[in-house]
Amino acid sequence: MGIEIVGLADIVRVHGRQRPGTAALVHRGHTTSYGALDHAASRVAQALIAEGIRPQARVAHLDKSSDIFFELLFGTAKANAVMVSVNWRLAPPEVSQIVNDAAAEILFVGEDFFPVIEQIRASLTTVRTIVAFGARHAEWPSYDTWRDAHPAIDPMLPAEPSDTAVQFYTSGTTGLPKGAELMNSNFSSMMGLWTAEWLLAPGVPNLVCLPMFHIGGAGWGIAGLFAGATNHVVREFVPAEILQIVEREKLQVMLLVPAMILFLVQAPQIRETDLSSLKLIVYGAAPIPAPLLRQAMEVFPCGFQQVYGLTETTGAITLLPASDHDPNDAKKLLSCGYAQTGVELRIVGDRGQDLPPDQVGEIAVRSAQVMGGYWKLPEATARAVQGDWFFTGDAGYLDAKGYLYIHDRVKDMIVSGGENIYPAEVESALFGHPAVADVAVIGVPDERWGEAVKAVVVKKPDADVTPGELIGWARERIAGYKLPKSVDFIEALPRNPTGKILKRELRRAYWGDRERQVN
Repeated sequence: MGIEIVGLADIVRVHGRQRPGTAALVHRGHTTSYGALDHAASRVAQALIAEGIRPQARVAHLDKSSDIFFELLFGTAKANAVMVSVNWRLAPPEVSQIVNDAAAEILFVGEDFFPVIEQIRASLTTVRTIVAFGARHAEWPSYDTWRDAHPAIDPMLPAEPSDTAVQFYTSGTTGLPKGAELMNSNFSSMMGLWTAEWLLAPGVPNLVCLPMFHIGGAGWGIAGLFAGATNHVVREFVPAEILQIVEREKLQVMLLVPAMILFLVQAPQIRETDLSSLKLIVYGAAPIPAPLLRQAMEVFPCGFQQVYGLTETTGAITLLPASDHDPNDAKKLLSCGYAQTGVELRIVGDRGQDLPPDQVGEIAVRSAQVMGGYWKLPEATARAVQGDWFFTGDAGYLDAKGYLYIHDRVKDMIVSGGENIYPAEVESALFGHPAVADVAVIGVPDERWGEAVKAVVVKKPDADVTPGELIGWARERIAGYKLPKSVDFIEALPRNPTGKILKRELRRAYWGDRERQVN
């Protein structure tokens, strides 16, 4: 099912007309129909216009996931403004930096984060108005009162395909976060290409469990709403709660990151949960160890699809379909699939040359999904987008059939004795050991080799394993130069809200203030 859209606002306009009674969003027992979502978005748009928000002005949001986020998103779209959802895990000064960088004029904040904004209010130089979700605040108007003071009349402001709709801030692993401007045309390309592949259709129960400041959260929710699905939005990912929702709501489709799959298959409740309604699990955002994928395929009675993409590509640009998920084809399970219609891929070497099949280089992509640019950063945009090609910063290769294999971020690559070592390969080898619950591989300083491979391992409960045993296990599976030179054990790996391991935090423990150089 597809609908013709120019701007994001057209999603709720069309479904509000065509299926006003269909459930669009379910959150904490509250159901919002498509008709109600359309009306709420119109009220939000009118309220924003009354606040003086003009087309393409920035509107900031700081809260965990909820149905209210989508009211704001589509209301902002009806005002032709730009939604900026701020990472709620950030420290107060980091929140201030992003809100100010975006030049946000109005800020919506959930009650959990009142103390953050109270601490930095004086530093928010562009914010004129703060609106509060949840509990009442002594100084800030409540969201319901603010919204409902205005009529549910769609302002019908014109929007262009090239207008920015959402501004996501990148994780900032190589400096301050950058605001990736995603245009209306980026979203329409993504949704038109992907919703059928993901089995999203009117009324299909769909799980939205990634945070809204991430393309995997907001983007997946937008795709589900574009398709007319019923989208179950959870505030945070709690494995036991997710399994309850799957069983109670008969969920059919969900997008997960590998860490979420790991937490679900390890949940004690998994064996007692009725999973029979599930038809498809889409996963991506990080490499997945093949043993974990096989385990998940045994546990979940549904198809699996791997996707690869970035914030700057409006999410997925490749697909490994369910038909390619053969548990006996170890190599294919490591692939994130092939480029979809309208997407072109190149593998680029150090000197800018195209590399042949099976040679690792930087992945570049050409697609209508590629962002408009980085907000107020023309030089960074010019480095990342060269001509029609976006350079991802990810290392990988294409095989002779066009399947893409991701190794790691280029910055995470370990250079030891002149050899390039990709942590994902080592992690996948170690993960298959029966005592390993979780693992991260990093490069650490080494006087002889420059860098040495270190594995940081979380053991399964009651497991007893030595570093030597794990290194021996890996020796049977990967080349000797890739083997960990040391293994440390840890209670839990540091992760961001989307489940990605924060390797920079692990590296900091070993590198200290020294600059880690990667060629």
